[in-house]
Amino acid sequence: MLPVGLTIAGSDSSAGAGIQADLKTFAALGVYGTSAITAVTAQNTVGVDAFEAIPPSMVAAQIRSVAQDLPVAAVKTGMLVNAAIIEAVAETVLDCKLAHLVVDTVMIAKSGHRLLLPEAMAALKTKLLPLAFLITPNIPEAEALVDFSIRDQDAMREAARRLTQMGTSHVLVKGGHLEGRSATDILYDGKDFYVLDAERVQTTSTHGTGCTLSAAITAYLAHGEDLVSACEKGKAYLTQALKKATPLGHGHGPVNHFWNVNF
Repeated sequence: MLPVGLTIAGSDSSAGAGIQADLKTFAALGVYGTSAITAVTAQNTVGVDAFEAIPPSMVAAQIRSVAQDLPVAAVKTGMLVNAAIIEAVAETVLDCKLAHLVVDTVMIAKSGHRLLLPEAMAALKTKLLPLAFLITPNIPEAEALVDFSIRDQDAMREAARRLTQMGTSHVLVKGGHLEGRSATDILYDGKDFYVLDAERVQTTSTHGTGCTLSAAITAYLAHGEDLVSACEKGKAYLTQALKKATPLGHGHGPVNHFWNVNF
């Protein structure tokens, strides 16, 4: 049976990140993708020109429509914009008993444009993180959540510990912002740490990497993979998507979501 995945995120008009990246990733990994759009953005590889948030009631309605009809095996969130949308998503995910919630803690776009309003941080911490099966912050996002500087893997581990204390079951702290020949992530399950290494790919095609990784992990969870395997396979998928990307646009181009598909 074809597993069903749900992405709750913003629409990227250049299709490198957000809903579009998530659905491409789901399709490439054999998952039927569904969506609940939280915002419509006008953006390209250079930056975000504008965005409009979707009313929270409409975000919730989209989630319910999907959940009432389709057997959603795993869910991910991306751009959530504001506290009202976060609260609506949390309430609806809980009401619909949606499992395997992966929260990609999207705060700032690759271009530097803020995608989560500062006043929404408290709602993210208290309403959504306690429902998450896994959260996937990068270094700046983890720093904002735990309020201390992260400069090495020991600090990544401490950040992961503190994030589980906020209620989330598992944490993947992504280390791509740290210097080094490899891109090293730290996965924590509340008891043990797992070090996930991959070569650092030198490319300008990095738009939507966070969305793509969290979507890939969600897809593997939908297929029934355990957490460690889902994260390892998701990271391997993203590494190849970076390696095989074709430069597009004048800024940070998209990764190649369909590197594993023969057309």
